[in-house]
Amino acid sequence: MTVVKLRYQFRVYPSAPQKNELAKAFGCARVVWNDALRIRQDAYEQGKPVPSIVELAKLVITEAKKTPERTWLGEVSAVVLQSSLRDLGTAYANFFASRKGTRKGPKTGPPRFKKKTSRQAVRFTRAARFSVTEDGRLRLPKIGDVSVRWSRRLPSEPSSVTIIKDAAGRYFASFVVETEDKPLPELDREETDTGIDLGLGSYAVLRGRKIKTPKFFRRQEKKLRRAQRKLSRAQKGSSNRRKAGLAVAKVHARVADQRRDFIEQETTRVVRESQAAYLEDLNVKGMAKSFGKSVHDQSLGMFARTLEAKCRRYGRTFVKVDRFFPSTQLCSHCGALTGPKGKEGLRIRTWTCDCGARHDRDQNAEHNLRLQGRNIVAAGRADT
Repeated sequence: MTVVKLRYQFRVYPSAPQKNELAKAFGCARVVWNDALRIRQDAYEQGKPVPSIVELAKLVITEAKKTPERTWLGEVSAVVLQSSLRDLGTAYANFFASRKGTRKGPKTGPPRFKKKTSRQAVRFTRAARFSVTEDGRLRLPKIGDVSVRWSRRLPSEPSSVTIIKDAAGRYFASFVVETEDKPLPELDREETDTGIDLGLGSYAVLRGRKIKTPKFFRRQEKKLRRAQRKLSRAQKGSSNRRKAGLAVAKVHARVADQRRDFIEQETTRVVRESQAAYLEDLNVKGMAKSFGKSVHDQSLGMFARTLEAKCRRYGRTFVKVDRFFPSTQLCSHCGALTGPKGKEGLRIRTWTCDCGARHDRDQNAEHNLRLQGRNIVAAGRADT
């Protein structure tokens, strides 16, 4: 079996004094990042060698604590500050790899200076000696025992924990653990494999069933407009404006939670019921330019990434079918390209081929994706 790293996230409830200590940790980590970034940028502009992580740690942590301007860095765990420096090093490594073209995904820019935002995070590694107490609390250095709402047990000892404060004022503990892959019992591929046609009318069409569009954002849009209206009318810098901003963030957080839970449940069902999943590689950014909020509300990219990760972990076959494959225009009966084309064709939900076969647009696309996926697997080009 393959050992993989996973994240387990739980809600935590720090007390008022603990929130103050966490606020210090957030601020100190941000200051160390900015100080180190400024030193690296100055060295680059002056043509000097870039300091290593060890040299930066000495400058912005060890020596800085001895100065009147940075004495308060000693009030938080040193591991938090060192983690911030390592994150800066990772950000630079990703930037250089992106420029060279050796990093997958969209291009990334150079690290930027951090500002105090609504979302903040700090990470504690094993060196910080954090632990889970016998009564189920999370013990953090210089912060104390924090109450945790456990929804499941950790499969192994965590290597790190990140404390996150989101825009809605909620706190979470995100543990990184190592565990073994757990392949599910193998199913009959011919009987259970499925194409997955993602869209807007229906969220997804699979073999034998459809997933309805949940429209989480659309359902909260009226409530969000009211909250944003109150925010726009509140005086800047006032307590009422802070409360109004928190109300807006809570609506967004609720939508994000509902969407994430929906995607987790649906992808888990696909993995349990199907030995292989063949998914169209959609151009989500291009779709968003044409359909805007509807595409963002669907979060199709998150669905695809989550499904791919679960297929890899549980021993299922996952295939991405090329986005230019004409799944909706191809007759699944005779193979002719007689289906509706162009933007006007998007409105046509059923059509009849010249061979006489009548098709539901989405079901026909799923069938074609399934056949194409099988061809890719047979040719040995499957992703997982």
